[in-house]
Amino acid sequence: KSANPQWREQFDFHYFSDRKDMLDIEVWRKDNKKHEELLGTCQVDITALPTKQTNCLELPLEKHPGSLLMLVAVAPCTGVSISDLCVCPLGDPSERQQISQRYCLKNSFRDIKDIGFLQVKVLKAVDLLAADFAGKSDPFCVLELGNDSLQTHTVYKNLNPEWNKVFTFPIKDIHDVLEVTVFDEDGDKPPDFLGKVAIPLLSV
Repeated sequence: KSANPQWREQFDFHYFSDRKDMLDIEVWRKDNKKHEELLGTCQVDITALPTKQTNCLELPLEKHPGSLLMLVAVAPCTGVSISDLCVCPLGDPSERQQISQRYCLKNSFRDIKDIGFLQVKVLKAVDLLAADFAGKSDPFCVLELGNDSLQTHTVYKNLNPEWNKVFTFPIKDIHDVLEVTVFDEDGDKPPDFLGKVAIPLLSV
């Protein structure tokens, strides 16, 4: 019930050299659970923004009235990575020793915001739902922690895909929940949902 909403939410996106550098934004209006209406779209060219500083942007919505006010900061990724199983970031014993020392009890108050990070090895899925008429699926896996999101590659025509990828997330809130969702890639259409698990960090 507002024409001037304030969300004040922060989202962290990790884009790498093989990704496009345009940030696409859509603003939606929801009447009830079933009815939604697009109020406008806008784009941000990430490559045109100065790095290592916060950029205040007022973006007019395309073909619709109104504008979107947002802060965008482009900075090198720290603590987040995607790698193959054979080059696991925590596989080096000396690196593990450094991490143990960094988060030991005597150093725990050195940086209150530095809680730690989570490493997840996504190995494979077994007996997935068949999403196409040929009795197969094109599965990929999305990992979300807070507002951080990373995903695997797609394994085509397979109900028992093996990804063998290692994901590293910086932890910002120990009460966050790691959500792992498997989707079926469906060309230009939205992906089909194949299943999901949720793991509270406090349970690890």
